[in-house]
Amino acid sequence: MSRPRSDPRRRLPALLLVLFGLLSTGCGGSSDTAGGDSAETVAAADVTVLMMGNSHTTVANLPAQLGALLRAGLPGKTVAVAVAPGWMFLDERVDHRASLDLLRSRAWSAVVLQAQKYSTSGAFSYSTLGAELLVQAARGQQAVPVLFPEWPRRGVAETARIYDLHVTIATAQPACVAPVGQAWDLALQRDPTLRLHSSDGNHADVPGAFLAALVLYAGITGRSPRALPDIDNGVAPATQAQLRAAAADTLDAVPARRHCPADAPLASVPPTRSAHHHEGP
Repeated sequence: MSRPRSDPRRRLPALLLVLFGLLSTGCGGSSDTAGGDSAETVAAADVTVLMMGNSHTTVANLPAQLGALLRAGLPGKTVAVAVAPGWMFLDERVDHRASLDLLRSRAWSAVVLQAQKYSTSGAFSYSTLGAELLVQAARGQQAVPVLFPEWPRRGVAETARIYDLHVTIATAQPACVAPVGQAWDLALQRDPTLRLHSSDGNHADVPGAFLAALVLYAGITGRSPRALPDIDNGVAPATQAQLRAAAADTLDAVPARRHCPADAPLASVPPTRSAHHHEGP
């Protein structure tokens, strides 16, 4: 999870290096969880996405689902989704050598940033400096930075607070802000029987990760997920259609690119010649 128990100190980033270290990611603290495409796949792809976060980024095959959506929505282009090493908060990530090595290893199409610390009680404030520095670093690699506010915990009305915190980051350093929590709220409002959360009430089940991936797709590409086809993720076609509608309707009301209007959509990316929580007081 990514709910911190004490205020982090504001830290300057470690020296940004230019070595390559493709491992895997995931929640606060560190762990090695498989996910993401190989370095060779990333090197050869037209569209490359780097995801940095904790277990909410890697759970329920979210990177693979995002990659499948990008391939479906960007026909004729090759896609790779890489996942930075370890499960950690963004203020930890900004001092993590292997993550910075990977970020600086190439130009990326987009960098998805998840795991900003926040107080679940609302009584504490946590620095957003780490997230802001990572947004800057992503732009230094020619990437569109996409902030990934987490979905709310089951039964907890915290969507607006989490989203607004990420808007403050995007106000300081322009970045797209994916309205993931709003899409979850709308989907569950329309059909309370949907199983978006896993049994712990915090992490996503596969349908919930699919819904998050749909919203991230919009932030990365600048396109609506409304016309995307079904993907092979084990979620019933009827449920995928429900979730696509919830994501698209949410994005009509809360555009993922509201806070990054100067970033061009990925339509201009040329194809290859041969034919992608939080713990607190």
